[in-house]
Amino acid sequence: MSKNVTEYFLELIQIDSESRNERAMIDKLKIDLTEMGFQVQEDDCNTKTGGNAGNLYAYLPGKIDKKPLLFCAHADTVKPGIGINPIVTESKITSDGKTILGADDKSGVAEVIFGIKQILDSGLNHTPIEVLFTVSEEIGLLGAKHFDKSILKAEIGYAFDSENIGSYSIGAPSQNSIKIKVYGKEAHAGVEPEKGINAIRVASEAIASIPIGRIDFETTANIGIIQGGIATNIVPNLVEIYGETRSHNMDKLAQVTQDIVNTFEKTAAKHKLNGIEAKVEIAVNTEYKSFYMSEDHLVVQIAKKANEKLNLASRFDKGGGGSDANIINAEGVAMIVAGTGMHGYHTVNEYIETADLKKGSQLVAELIKIYSE
Repeated sequence: MSKNVTEYFLELIQIDSESRNERAMIDKLKIDLTEMGFQVQEDDCNTKTGGNAGNLYAYLPGKIDKKPLLFCAHADTVKPGIGINPIVTESKITSDGKTILGADDKSGVAEVIFGIKQILDSGLNHTPIEVLFTVSEEIGLLGAKHFDKSILKAEIGYAFDSENIGSYSIGAPSQNSIKIKVYGKEAHAGVEPEKGINAIRVASEAIASIPIGRIDFETTANIGIIQGGIATNIVPNLVEIYGETRSHNMDKLAQVTQDIVNTFEKTAAKHKLNGIEAKVEIAVNTEYKSFYMSEDHLVVQIAKKANEKLNLASRFDKGGGGSDANIINAEGVAMIVAGTGMHGYHTVNEYIETADLKKGSQLVAELIKIYSE
């Protein structure tokens, strides 16, 4: 294994592991965790996600009789993540601008590994430790969704998968995905357009009328994909639309989602031709549920103490995105999301400061020390 967290991070980001192609990354982590003394097992979630590797779960016994402390990070990256060429300066690591860097979330993986290694190298007594490295997180939290959460023994944990060191998301929203099919009636666009119902126009009118963007301080909505039409000389008879709604408040989530559904149904009903009416098919799916930890919860209190020990500026707030923590929390393990130092993630401008990699691994070690006291 590399001699420090920066070298280890550089090693990890040069292993290709876009979502559904994490095989080499999982094999690497399996070897490293086993060498550290963990009991390691890989599940078969890839048979459900369509990937080539499963989630990696690892358990390390401890000499202090308490429930384990759980650490989580994800092994996959977004695209473009093939052939990452890191550029290392005295203080910063970036890609060469042709790909993402992969700090999301290999900074989290590296910091978890080296934080635990720091504890083991020191010889300090510690509680049992659980580690979960998931796959296909970036394409819908698929690995976590298909992981058998019943094997977890921990009651609290930390997902290292956010931006600033010392900052934590102690709450995250629920998300509904919305798939809408708008059906019109095809016709020749130049010869007899009056005999058609343009599905793109129906969809456009509906989209112009729905709530979108930031609805309020805890609720958002978005239309992200529109697909339809096959030629300019054909009145299109089908448009597919993909969107989402998010909220920390379940009642608001349901209301905004229903507003979108109602708007599309009412708009379609306005477009009629010779007894034929535009139609919509709408499927709504809850992708993950919200969570919130009060600041007096044990998992938050330990994080505060760890920040104080390391003189880190603290921030505890609700996030706007979903993560594996949403899935783990839904199974009764209180998990918050810790920052790793990643910046500009999901872009080719992604970077991380080398000092933050070191601070992140120190933070992991400090969380273990405080929990073990």
